[in-house]
Amino acid sequence: MFLTRISVNQPVFATMIMVAIMVFGFYSYQRLPIEQMPDIDVPVVAVVTSYPGASPEAVENDIIKPIEDSVNAINGIDSIESTARQGQALVVILFDLEVNSDRAAQDVRDRMSTVTASYPDGADDPLIWRFDPAQFPIMSLSVSSSELTTGELTSLTEDTITQRLSIIQGVGNTTVVGGQASQLNVLVDPDKLASFNVGIGQVVSALNQENMNLPAGSIRQGREVTSIQVEGRIQSLDQFLNLIIGRQGGQPVYLGDVATIVPGVSELTSLALLDDEQALAIDIVKTQGANTVAVAEAVREEIDKLEQELARDGVHIEVVRDNAEPVEQSFHTVRNMLIEGAVLAVVIVFLFLNSWRSTVITGLTLPISIIGTMTALHFLGFTLNMMTLLALSLAVGLLIDDAIVVRENIMRHLHMNKDHKQAALDGTNEIGLAVLATTLSIIAVFLPVAFMDGILGRFFLQFGVTVSVAVAISMFVAFTLDPMLSSVWYDPSTDTNAKRGFIGRGVEKFDGWFDKLRQHYRTVLQWSLRHRVITLVIAFFAFIGSFFLAPHVGFEFSPSVDNSEFQVDLETPDGSNLDYTTAKVRQVNAVLRQFPEITDTYTTINAGAGAQGETSATILVSMTAPGERDRTPQQMTIPVREALQQVAGITVRVGAAGGFGGGVTAPVQVNLYGESFTTLERLSDELASRMASIEGITDIESSLNAAQPIIGIRIDREAASDLGVSLQQIGATLRPLVGGEEVTDWTAPNGENHTMVVRLPEEFRSDVNSLARLPISQSGATGSSSVVRLDQVADIVESTGPSEISRMDLSRRVTLSANLAGVPLGDVTPLIQQAINDMTLPSGYRISMGGDAEQLAETAASAGQALLLAIVFIYLVLASQFGSFLQPVAIMASLPLSLIGVMLGLLVGGSTLNIYSIIGFIMLMGLVVKNAILLVDNANQGRKDGLNLYDALVEAGMTRFRPIIMTTLAMIFGMLPLALNIHEGAGQNAPMAHAVIGGLISSTILTLVVVPVVVTYIEQFGHFARRFLPKSAEDHG
Repeated sequence: MFLTRISVNQPVFATMIMVAIMVFGFYSYQRLPIEQMPDIDVPVVAVVTSYPGASPEAVENDIIKPIEDSVNAINGIDSIESTARQGQALVVILFDLEVNSDRAAQDVRDRMSTVTASYPDGADDPLIWRFDPAQFPIMSLSVSSSELTTGELTSLTEDTITQRLSIIQGVGNTTVVGGQASQLNVLVDPDKLASFNVGIGQVVSALNQENMNLPAGSIRQGREVTSIQVEGRIQSLDQFLNLIIGRQGGQPVYLGDVATIVPGVSELTSLALLDDEQALAIDIVKTQGANTVAVAEAVREEIDKLEQELARDGVHIEVVRDNAEPVEQSFHTVRNMLIEGAVLAVVIVFLFLNSWRSTVITGLTLPISIIGTMTALHFLGFTLNMMTLLALSLAVGLLIDDAIVVRENIMRHLHMNKDHKQAALDGTNEIGLAVLATTLSIIAVFLPVAFMDGILGRFFLQFGVTVSVAVAISMFVAFTLDPMLSSVWYDPSTDTNAKRGFIGRGVEKFDGWFDKLRQHYRTVLQWSLRHRVITLVIAFFAFIGSFFLAPHVGFEFSPSVDNSEFQVDLETPDGSNLDYTTAKVRQVNAVLRQFPEITDTYTTINAGAGAQGETSATILVSMTAPGERDRTPQQMTIPVREALQQVAGITVRVGAAGGFGGGVTAPVQVNLYGESFTTLERLSDELASRMASIEGITDIESSLNAAQPIIGIRIDREAASDLGVSLQQIGATLRPLVGGEEVTDWTAPNGENHTMVVRLPEEFRSDVNSLARLPISQSGATGSSSVVRLDQVADIVESTGPSEISRMDLSRRVTLSANLAGVPLGDVTPLIQQAINDMTLPSGYRISMGGDAEQLAETAASAGQALLLAIVFIYLVLASQFGSFLQPVAIMASLPLSLIGVMLGLLVGGSTLNIYSIIGFIMLMGLVVKNAILLVDNANQGRKDGLNLYDALVEAGMTRFRPIIMTTLAMIFGMLPLALNIHEGAGQNAPMAHAVIGGLISSTILTLVVVPVVVTYIEQFGHFARRFLPKSAEDHG
């Protein structure tokens, strides 16, 4: 091959090429960001609209449905998911993955510009944002103080701590949870408003318009230009009380006549608890593209400085959640596994080649390939994440594979008494096309993995590309550096009679044992060629046996990982306030502390992206290190769930931590669609009853929550019209009085800024009967207009309604969720589907699986397509390499022979069929054919040298037995650290190694015996087929 010839003839040039690869690789490595997962563009756009005071049904009808109808006309939409809650609308639009996320967001903005024009009065402008994983916090801090009040601590946190953190390079923004900023409450007495005939609108208007400085232009005096300003900013609280808000009988009515100003703090609507102690929480979001690990380290350094500076105020800042820790742990774990795998692979090479120099020559392929791959990652815009590092750790044995085959063949030619240069050229040229074919087969397998459909394909894109690039570089090194070093740096002559050391004697014994094994293999191969039918029958039953093992292995979407934490989602009854939820959280934490594995808890109430009001709490539970306990987080979920049943008045979900703002997701989810909640409730109850009878399904819950209390203001339109009161005036009066309204701000003499909020005193806001006598202004704004009581124009009715309405693709949706008790998801999914099929659904209603079951089905379909493409690509490569349509069939006969090993590997390793093991199986396709290629290629060379088919196959088996076993063991031992799961946090990826190792063992054993037998049948079929082919086509069979 020309690459080999150039390298052998120009060793300095070849060396400089390798040095250049290393230099560029190190340069790129230093600039690669470290992340937990690949940075992918997910075209998801969310529209959030606040509609204060509106019920979920009003939000659905007035906000969500108009949005859905409008955005549904945009091209490229995959689904629309909406949620209506009290006073808030959330519409999430998921686009096809091919759609650019920026373009998707712009299309939604264009549509929303027409929708907002029809928004009802009182609805805020929508917030439109594009989903970006970088928008989720990478850290969460708690801030507490033994000296400061809540208001003081909030001010210090917002004005000092968050400001200092925000200027750190890589920090995007910070959000404070549980803070109560200082404010001035303007408490309006409704009875005094009525006695002075003043409406609340006049109070709000006066505070808005009378507390500001206004520019009035400028005047020119000679050479100077002087600005003129109307100074209306109020300097003292007394001046506020002396504001004129209206007139009665020609006399001014002052703000102090109808209201008092009371210093206080903002109403607490969210809360953070660290081990039951109230604290402020700070969520930190990094900028897009910033290095998570570097940003987290900088934040920790700044925290140390802040604690020293604020020690006099008793301020303590603690990191309660750090997303960089699992990233660092994953990085170090995979890096260690990569090093360990490389060492084990090199040891295998030394055992077989019995030469330190051969081991070094072969082993150099590893660092050059791995470091060289960093250059490709850098230019492709990839990061060092779980997928790219996993690809490199799994490929360790694979990267040294080509070098092993080339070096072993060069040494075989040396034993033919050729000089080193000629042996390097001839040995590489002889095996070159076979190595090229094996490498292209690997790439042919991984490229379909890289381009799988769906979000899964986006995650595995970097995995497939990384392996393909690394393998391509390793082949380049095998064709250049290895033969060059073999020609100039060869083993010195040794005295065969000299005394050998311990290692030498051990290697010599290994060689003797391996030679005996090789002779046994000859006997088995000869027997198989004489008893071909029996051989194929044995292989067939081994293949069929793998399907009987599948039910024992089990199916699931993704294996659990032990990250020493789990999550408890808690909900109190609808209508519960923050104090009630907090009390229940403390009861739950008391139960959790009874488990010795639990170290501490961090709770947020009504916080994060998944906040659902003051009835919703999320508890992050931290556990001791894996080595200090017997139970994993997954094993803790059932006993914790059972223990929490003693806490009355709550609904809990226990499971894997859902990330910042993410809730616990049950593995079983079934969605029911329709328009009538009454019908959906009936159908969900029927399905829940059927699911309860399925063994292994527990904790069935419905998303149809208990109805929440609603106070309805029903307008008497005739009375309102007679009294000159409009619907808008009633709403404009109730919103500030009941809900409170920020009207202005005031700067105290000490420089502190205070927001001023107009609202009713607490005694009025907590009494429903007090609402009846609220004064409604007839004219609504200024002048000496009179007011009427609310009960003169409306009836106050207490009722109930849904606390949340969920919609999917323009239909209402109810979700049944359930947990699993010791059974894989794949076992119960068909039983649930059967229960669904047995139900009779009204017209317009449908039921479908969701959650992990839906993802598992999509994954299986996508992986099936990738597998089929991989097989097609492999055939194309092999047919091109061997110039035959039939011989690739013999080589590909080794593919199904790996399945029995995959199942046994998963069974022995305690793994399931999941996304990682499925990808491992696809990866195995390329590895398996490598051995068959070497075998058939050598047999073809034997036929060209004049051997008959039988002798050529036996000779090929004997010749390639050593490199095939050597490369297989190198790949197995390279993946062994991952398969043994000896490093914390590596358990999620272990199924991939279990599948590959098991498949390699079975396929190697069977390939060495079955493929030669299949070759004989293919040869016979070829002779038979040639009878019916035109003579010009004979050579192409």
